[in-house]
Amino acid sequence: MTNSSDALYSKLSQFADYLRRQGMRVGLSEVLDCARALELTGFEDRETVRAVLCALCAKSAREQRAFGECFDRFFVSEEEFRKNAEAEREAERIASEQRRSAEEELQFNGKPIDLREDLKEVYAQLPREERDKLQKYLERYSENLKRSPDLYEGFIRSVFMRSLMEQQMMLEDAAEGSRGADSDADLLYRDISNFRDEEIPRAYQLIDQVTRRINGEVSARRRAAGRSAALDFKRTIRAGLSTGGAFAHLQYRKKRRKKKRIVLLCDVSASMLQFSEFALRFIKSMSDVSDHSEVFLFSETVQKVSPFALENMNAFGHYVRHSGVWGKGTNIGRALEFIESLHPSVLGPSTVLIVLSDAKTVDLGRAETALMRAQKLAGSVVWMNPIPEAKWPYLRGVTALRRYCNMVPCSTLNDLARACAKLV
Repeated sequence: MTNSSDALYSKLSQFADYLRRQGMRVGLSEVLDCARALELTGFEDRETVRAVLCALCAKSAREQRAFGECFDRFFVSEEEFRKNAEAEREAERIASEQRRSAEEELQFNGKPIDLREDLKEVYAQLPREERDKLQKYLERYSENLKRSPDLYEGFIRSVFMRSLMEQQMMLEDAAEGSRGADSDADLLYRDISNFRDEEIPRAYQLIDQVTRRINGEVSARRRAAGRSAALDFKRTIRAGLSTGGAFAHLQYRKKRRKKKRIVLLCDVSASMLQFSEFALRFIKSMSDVSDHSEVFLFSETVQKVSPFALENMNAFGHYVRHSGVWGKGTNIGRALEFIESLHPSVLGPSTVLIVLSDAKTVDLGRAETALMRAQKLAGSVVWMNPIPEAKWPYLRGVTALRRYCNMVPCSTLNDLARACAKLV
């Protein structure tokens, strides 16, 4: 092995280790593949090296975005690299000091407050004024602690837990919203709640592209496995006429496919309209969804959607805003009870009930009871939730209702597309 090869493997190994520290999955096989590829392409041209390494190391759109930043930070001049390394060490020193200070402050009655490690990290990142607010809780209840230590220790912990969880969700949303929107891949993987108004038309185009691809894949799969084992004698004989009676082209009976009948229950409270509209566009474009599927809007009340309103999805938002249902509170229990009481029934063993909602509702007990009944009436119940799955443990409605349905995280267009593809 030459000295240049040794240097190449050494540099790639360091870069792979750097990528792993940024949360990317890069192992020995990827390093070897990169080395072989660069021996063929050469590494004189920076953009060629970037393209080769990105193709072999970054396995998703998110990783590709992270890879670009890592590449630019790592492959720099020696002087610049030393400056970056020094800056990282200084940032780590400051973070370590913040964590040490947080550990000292997170004390109550001489004992550490029992918090998860990720919430301690959130506390360490809080601005000074936010930390001071939480410390005032400790001072306010320090006297009460002497009278009832068990009660107030639990109370203080719950206050800190709630406050830090809220801060954690805000930090995650801010980080998600700060990402650029320079490509379709970014839009596909970004939280739908962070879409800007000017990005909505591009999102509609992306939905059309994705559904065409899904329908094409489904059709190809059906053609490959769409025949039954039974020979179709009439079609085989008819096909044999073109070859003088020779049965050169055997014809098989095609399996009859029955399109799924879907009942859609769409939450159109103020924060949910955009998500429900995206989901409807996906589902309506699926080739295996029955034209006789029924759609209901709900917030505090319920309203069946006119079939004519679904013909022009570009005007659907206008239709909802003038329906009298949009923009109010959410009562999932009342909506489920409404569709369960219809005669003739819209739910049956061959029906897929799809609920589009974030599961935030008044009268949660009523919603649980109604969802249990719907689970027995419908063939299946799929709940498409726009809240990222990492936040579900913080939401009472999600925790209670997911036991009675197949709740699917659909916070991005990619997640929504995967959930809708499973319907066909």
